[in-house]
Order: sequence, then C-alpha cells, then structure tokens
Amino acid sequence: MSRTNRPPEDFLTAPVFHLSSLDAVAWLRSQPSDSVDLLITDPAYESLEKHRAIGTTTRLKHSKASSNDWFAVFPNARFPELFAEAFRVLKRNTHLYLFCDAETMFIAKPEAERAGFRFWKPLVWDKKTIGMGYHYRARYEFILFFEKGKRRLNDLGVADVITVPRVHRGYPAEKPPAVSAILIEQSSTRGELVADPFMGSGSVGVAALDAGRRFIGTDLNPEAVRLTTERLRAISPDSANDGPREPEQLGFIDTRP
Repeated sequence: MSRTNRPPEDFLTAPVFHLSSLDAVAWLRSQPSDSVDLLITDPAYESLEKHRAIGTTTRLKHSKASSNDWFAVFPNARFPELFAEAFRVLKRNTHLYLFCDAETMFIAKPEAERAGFRFWKPLVWDKKTIGMGYHYRARYEFILFFEKGKRRLNDLGVADVITVPRVHRGYPAEKPPAVSAILIEQSSTRGELVADPFMGSGSVGVAALDAGRRFIGTDLNPEAVRLTTERLRAISPDSANDGPREPEQLGFIDTRP
C-alpha cells in the first residue's frame, strides 16, 4: 500500500495488533524510525538471576509452584543497544516506561540518558502483598519514566504510586494490565501505537487494545506469543490475520525465528 493510498482513518484507529517472536533489540531494529507513540516494557533483568541462584523464589524455575519455565535473562550489557533502538523508533515527544528493580534502576537510567532520553522519575508499583526475598521482602517494583522530546501527561493529578494487586499463579513475573492502563492513558491517545519488546503474556497489549490503541510486541518465548495472541484476539477477534501486510496495516501474527 502506497503512502498516497492510506487506509481510512477509522481503520487506523481500530484496536489492532502485530506480534513477533524475535529478539527484542533485533525486533526494534526492524521497526521504522519515528514510528511508535509509546513504549512500555519489562525486561527479564539480570539481577533476577541472583534470586534464582540463592533460592529466594520458586517462580524462576519450572516447579510445582510454577507451571511456566523462566525466560532468558536480558543482560545489563545490552541496555545501551536497547535504549538506542528504542529512542530511534519512538516519535518525537513521546514516553518510555521501563519496569525494573532497585538494582537494575542504577544501570538502566544512565544508559537511557546516554541514548538521548530525559529521565523524569521512578514510579512505584505497589503490589499490595509481599513477594520474593529474605530481607524486607519486596512489595513494590519501580517503573522508570523517560521522555523523548517533550510531552505533557494527560492528567497531572495522577500519583507516582500505582497500587494494583500482583498477579497470582500467572505467567512468570506477569504484570496486571491495570498498571499499564494508567501509563497508556497518561502518555498516549486513542489510535496511537504502543510497543513492548519484552511482551511476555501480553498485559501491555491487553491494556492498549482495551484503551483503543494499537499494539506491536515481541517475545522470544513461543508460549508467550501464543498466550498473547489468544488474549488479544479475544479483545479484537477480527484484527488478526496471518498474511503479510504493509506496516500501516497492523493486525497480523509474525512468528518467524
């Protein structure tokens, strides 16, 4: 489809999605520059290996307490290339939100700033119940709030603590869509494109489609792509198609290795 023969406006603003099973950085490199309106993501940060090594959680392995195998960790050394590509694909005057723990925050923040992002502050996701750890067990997670250019939040009255119960017995480290829903409502408008290069079971995509946004995402785990496909098709059953299309016509599943 040529640029002079674009789809009608109501098609562009319909809840549609495009999923892949590619490495996060490789997938970002395949996206056009200045094409994404908002990026929300939750890498499997390297410090999680510490919890698995000392046995402070059973959710990081296949066990009776967890029906899902843990996913590959994203090493800290790859943050520079991740943020460089995220900065490139995001349009000017947009936001990026990164879920992480206190240890990863001190690594990710300076790398994002080197890529060109402005750091505003860490938001706190209060999970309401304690989780893994031995010393002062974790009840919260940080969401680092970055900006490319300058974009005003849609509601300046929203607090920096987001209180939403954690997901129990879900996909490993699954985030409730209600958390991403707040970020999406704050940093995008209807019809805009939300991206997640570590989509897991698709909670960001669920929140995006529920809010009338479009969604693109990727995950190396085929089970994650399957789960996300099922969840998003349940919201927008007519938006998915297995055939290849032009970039403007999002709404298909790409599971190439």
